Amino acid sequence: GAAVTAAPCPAAGFLHLGGLRTALCNFLFARQRRGTFVLRVEDTDRARAVPGAAEAIEEMLDWAGIPPDESPRRGGPFGPYRQSLRLELYRGASEVLLASGTAYRCFCTPQRLELLKKEALRSQQTPRYDNRCRHLTPREVAEKLSQGLDWVVRFRLETGVEPFQDMVYGWNKHEVAEVEGDPVILKGDGFPTYHLANVVDDHHMGITHVLRGTEWLTSTSKHLLLYKAFGWDPPQFGHLPLLLNKDGSKLSKRQGDIFLERFARDGCLPEALLDIITNCGSGFAEKQMGRTLEEMISQFEIGRVTTHSALLDLEQLPEYNRIHLIRHIENEQLRQELVRELQLLVEHVYGDQQVDPEVLEKEYVERVLLLRKGHISFLKNLVSPDYSYLWVRPLVSREQLQTISAEADEIGTLVLGLMTRQAAALTVEGLNKELRSLQNQTKEPKYSNVMKLLRLALSGQQHGPSVAEMMVTLGPREVCGRMHRALSS
Repeated sequence: GAAVTAAPCPAAGFLHLGGLRTALCNFLFARQRRGTFVLRVEDTDRARAVPGAAEAIEEMLDWAGIPPDESPRRGGPFGPYRQSLRLELYRGASEVLLASGTAYRCFCTPQRLELLKKEALRSQQTPRYDNRCRHLTPREVAEKLSQGLDWVVRFRLETGVEPFQDMVYGWNKHEVAEVEGDPVILKGDGFPTYHLANVVDDHHMGITHVLRGTEWLTSTSKHLLLYKAFGWDPPQFGHLPLLLNKDGSKLSKRQGDIFLERFARDGCLPEALLDIITNCGSGFAEKQMGRTLEEMISQFEIGRVTTHSALLDLEQLPEYNRIHLIRHIENEQLRQELVRELQLLVEHVYGDQQVDPEVLEKEYVERVLLLRKGHISFLKNLVSPDYSYLWVRPLVSREQLQTISAEADEIGTLVLGLMTRQAAALTVEGLNKELRSLQNQTKEPKYSNVMKLLRLALSGQQHGPSVAEMMVTLGPREVCGRMHRALSS
């Protein structure tokens, strides 16, 4: 039947690239099987919960174009989708385990646990709980309860776990009872730990497949023991390898530059981000730059996800963005969105300078986009100083032009003639030839002076792209307007 995938999402921070890839894999897997993609917010670790993080995560998934089908904001048949609102359910589940003897109350104080930890570290062992309260008799438990002592619920780990087949890593098992103490599943404040909450929620929400980070692979055997204790059928698990920097170091949240907000702010196209994170760590038959979301849905194979860490080369992001930007510019509808965005960028960057309303007209902005297609990686490149000539009309006088060449008037007239003749077929190569022959029709001995003069008249600047490129991008109408203004002022 249709798969129901869950993307567990800790509310301990904002969405970063690793979380985006986990969400994307869940989204692709669910879409392929005409299933449901569920976003569930884990906010039961109250010490780490960040206010507003859950909302921000959902906003970023919407921005990225991979919105969940069920979530805190959208709701759904199995809500609420925030674990802090499901506490009754976990309390009831822990009571079921206490009654069957597969879980027990632990009265150990934080001081005692701290001591155990120090002791273990001193003798260079991995700290683990010594299962002391596992052996309390019912009478001892009743006595401690009557004294009003604080307690937590721990789950009894048994030896002899069954192997399970992971969708990415294949057959796996971890003898958890041999390496760790019985885990806490319900804390003293009535909040569950990840282990209990996720097992209970996956069951009650009808989750069939869980795709999550590889850091949970070793806990899966523990979760399967919990399913067995409840007598429930577990979902299928797939663990996704870590996303690392190109040099193999961890993507640090402290770098702050791996959060989606930053990429959105920098004008990165969501498709480019999805594309770059799926090109490392695979999931596809071949590497291919420029894959669209539709292509990802049809080509993704969970079995092709590699088990070694995925190395992410963010230096390639501009190239990915350039390719997706070309597609946006070529698409009529997406192009109109870019036009609006570019108009806002121009007003933002050049607003206090002489920006003529004509320069912000849709037709002109659209022409610029179509002509610069493939030359720019990000839309914001078009408001960099190199391109300021597109938006700010220069204030240049005839005297200024005459100091460069005595033939200013004649050069101007020839250029105006050339523009009217060539209007339809302006190309950089063609123009370069025309400008060479234009110099020969004047008394100006130096070609460089002709170029200097035209550059000043068109941009008011000494440096920038080639004059021919400027003329092509500005277009005949704008070139003529600027030449007229300069010569008549």
